Amino acid sequence: MIELRPFASLGSANHGWLDAKHHFSFAGYHDPARTSWGNLRVWNDDTIAPGTGFPAHPHRDMEIITYVRKGAITHQDDLGNKGRTEAGDVQVMSAGTGIRHSEYNMEPDETQIFQIWIIPTRAGDKPQWGAKPFPKDERAGQFVTLASGYDGDSDALPIRTNARVVGATILAGEQAIYPVGKDRKAYLVAATGLIEVNGVRAEARDGVAISDVDSITVTAIDDAEIVLVDVE
Repeated sequence: MIELRPFASLGSANHGWLDAKHHFSFAGYHDPARTSWGNLRVWNDDTIAPGTGFPAHPHRDMEIITYVRKGAITHQDDLGNKGRTEAGDVQVMSAGTGIRHSEYNMEPDETQIFQIWIIPTRAGDKPQWGAKPFPKDERAGQFVTLASGYDGDSDALPIRTNARVVGATILAGEQAIYPVGKDRKAYLVAATGLIEVNGVRAEARDGVAISDVDSITVTAIDDAEIVLVDVE
């Protein structure tokens, strides 16, 4: 099954400094048909004004992955971690037993991110944070694992859940294949570009919910940058 969720149908909240779109129920937005997708609980499409951001606040027992689409985000937490993650790169925070963090756009222009929350498959571990650059040429024309809960994905940022976050950049007219498996679910969003997923056309920032398929073939109509979450 390939279910298209157009960008215009997403939940939304505009706080002035933050323009947020919600693929799943979040905060004041609730849609009983869109509460989660397997272990994937949140996918927010956030635009953050310059010099603003999320002040320090707590989380626990959640895997929080931030994919920066434009600009950069600066992270700081009560473990002493601090880092700046730029467009195309990824940071991961495993909230574990509890962590307080802030996320600010310290840049002169707006920052755009995908913030993804995945429910962990184990709890009680110490919190941790990490970030990693993923040069786009390494994922040109193919899916590359950005974050993973599986031991074999040694080059990816670790997460504490049976899931993968993968990314690809595909030139117009080219294709990339990802093996989903009928026992799993996937959720895909093109950060940029018009694409087709097994023949279903999706515009940039549309959601594509995928289940009960062995694999997907993503065809780029325009040059495209894609993020996909593969979950139980």
